[in-house]
Amino acid sequence: MGLLLPESGLLFWMVLTFGVVFIVLAKYGFPIIVKMVEDRKAYINQSLEVAKEANVQLSRLKEEGEALVIAANKEQGRILKEAMQERDKIVQEARKKAEISAQKELDAVKQQIQIEKEEAIRDIRRQVALLSVDIAEKVLRSNLSNKDAQMGMIDRMLDEVLTKNRN
Repeated sequence: MGLLLPESGLLFWMVLTFGVVFIVLAKYGFPIIVKMVEDRKAYINQSLEVAKEANVQLSRLKEEGEALVIAANKEQGRILKEAMQERDKIVQEARKKAEISAQKELDAVKQQIQIEKEEAIRDIRRQVALLSVDIAEKVLRSNLSNKDAQMGMIDRMLDEVLTKNRN
C-alpha cells in the first residue's frame, strides 16, 4: 500500500519543495515566460497586420494591373485602328499615283499613235503624189507624143500663168 499512499513526511517535503519551486518560478520564471508569450503575441499580431497590409497592397496592385491591361488593350486597339487607316491611306495614294502614271502612259501612247498616224498619212500622201506624178507623166507622154500637141499645151499653160499674174 505504500505505493498508493505516500507517508505524511514525504508528502510534507514534496508540498514544501513544490511551493518553493512555485514561488521561485512565480517570482522569476513566470514573468519572463509571460513576457515572452506577450512578445510572441505582439510579434504575431504585428505579422498579421503586415500580412493584412500586404493583402491590401496586393489587391490594389492587382486592380492597377487590370487597369493597365485594359488601358493597354484600348491603346492597342487605337494603334491598330490608326495603322489600318494609315494602310488604307497609303493604298489610296498608291492607287492614285498608279492611275496618274497609267493615264500619263496612255496619253503618251495616244500621242505616239497620233504622231505615227500623221507620219503614215504624210508617207501615203507622198507616195500618192509620186504615183500621181508618174501617172501624169505617162499620160502626158502619151498625149504629147507629137510636136503640135506639145506646143499647144505650152501655150495654154503660159496663158494660165499670165492670167493669174494679172489678177
